Amino acid sequence: MHFIDFHADTLNRLFYQEGSELGDLWENKCHVSLKTLQQSGYTAQMFACFLNLKRPPRLGSHYQDVLGMIDLFRQQACEYEDKVRFAGSFQDYAENKKQGVISGFLTLEEGGVLENRIERLDELYEKGIRVINMTWNHENCLGYPHCAAQSQPRGLKAFGLEALNRMDELGIIADVSHLSDEGFEDVMRYGNRPVMATHSNARALRPVSRNLSDDMIRRIADRGGIIGLNFYSDFLSEDPVSRIPDLLRHCRHIINIGGEEVLGIGADFDGMDIELEIDGVKEIVKLANAMERDGFSERLTELICYRNAENFFYRYWGDSV
Repeated sequence: MHFIDFHADTLNRLFYQEGSELGDLWENKCHVSLKTLQQSGYTAQMFACFLNLKRPPRLGSHYQDVLGMIDLFRQQACEYEDKVRFAGSFQDYAENKKQGVISGFLTLEEGGVLENRIERLDELYEKGIRVINMTWNHENCLGYPHCAAQSQPRGLKAFGLEALNRMDELGIIADVSHLSDEGFEDVMRYGNRPVMATHSNARALRPVSRNLSDDMIRRIADRGGIIGLNFYSDFLSEDPVSRIPDLLRHCRHIINIGGEEVLGIGADFDGMDIELEIDGVKEIVKLANAMERDGFSERLTELICYRNAENFFYRYWGDSV
């Protein structure tokens, strides 16, 4: 079985703890490493350049920190080029898979680092960013997050709409995980390309605002977009432990609402410090095994684990190869 994951915060951990005993991208004490990705059959991992704008930057500015995380990935990819290579398109992914090399996609989690400078989108695209979370957990220059205290509905700001248009032109995917409901509405109203919710679950099963309503799930599917199943316990149930049966409940609900082609994996590894029944990519096969035991067909298990992701890459970038 192959696997593709839409969201991991590993670069953030390695970047901000550089020089520690944590390790490097090949082998480390994180949930995700190239060694465990390879051993577990991953064909691609999306590595998030995650920024907390409330935290002091390491390199003088938050934007420089993003560039620093990109450089860290590029350096590691050069060092381990027989294990991982950058992918910025479906063609890159297909060629890497053919050669037995893991594809590393780069994403940005916190659009606020654009700081109202539209030219930064072009620079980030040139440096390899292919997905951007419009917000993280704080209001920024693009819009408002799911958890903002709101006295009235707040969606994308004027610069957020400008950025969304430029992202569509460049081929940078809008990620609606973390975005407010009103921001989601604006992305769907004013954007014209498929979107991702890289790490979100079903609000009908776990009513927290970080999860997606059934209407959101349907509309993402209708647009040709995709959702990444999040392993974080608070988005699964009231249980403080991330448990496999809860993951399967969310899988079934999302595909019942949006269809079999809307769901992939967005575990959020290295973005949480909780107890996990699937403790990192080294144990991801537990998910596939549990799906099969629970009556998921071999075809559906493959769709969720990697084929839906491959098909999404082709839908979004295939015309440009």
